[in-house]
Amino acid sequence: MSVASQTKQRFGWDDYRVWDDGQRWELIGGEPFCMSPAPGSRHQEIVGGLFAHLFQHFQGRPCQPFVSPIDVKLSTEDVVQPDIVVVCDRSQVLETHIEGPPDLAVEVLSPSSHRHDRVRKLRLYARYGVGEYWLVQPYPSVIEVLQLTGSDYRIAGAYTDIETLHSPTFPELALDLSEVFQLHIPAAEQIDEIRESAPPYAAGAAGP
Repeated sequence: MSVASQTKQRFGWDDYRVWDDGQRWELIGGEPFCMSPAPGSRHQEIVGGLFAHLFQHFQGRPCQPFVSPIDVKLSTEDVVQPDIVVVCDRSQVLETHIEGPPDLAVEVLSPSSHRHDRVRKLRLYARYGVGEYWLVQPYPSVIEVLQLTGSDYRIAGAYTDIETLHSPTFPELALDLSEVFQLHIPAAEQIDEIRESAPPYAAGAAGP
């Protein structure tokens, strides 16, 4: 991911709408960010799995999920494209974009977007009142569920690929992550994680 301009020229929604270079852009504080390189297959596999489960859950309910690319206009100088959003106020859903903060934003992290999603966009979402934010790490697979409390996020839960995610905003949502993180990791990329193991010592051998 690269900053598009080194001159710190500020851009707005009207500028953004006429860019036609085929790239994905975001505006934060009027500063443009080019969302490249394109997401990899692992990233897209997780986005697709999460969206499929959210779409199924919200069918027949007032809230509606959307998957990127879709513009979310938070202000005239703040326009982002979260990987997934859930919007419960249908008046926010316009023909061209989502107007205002969604109820839930989901970002799947990649090496190029990690700091952008975890720092810049986290602060942006908090400032505009996005009530819940999921930060998704593909591998080792973890989803952090952040809930907005006042002006800051707090961790409402952290879930691995063998657990069921529970949302504070949507209590009826229970997401089996084993059905989402069905990843095929090459042997060269596999990590020998710290896991529970039996030590080669007898319990209580040291005495009282």
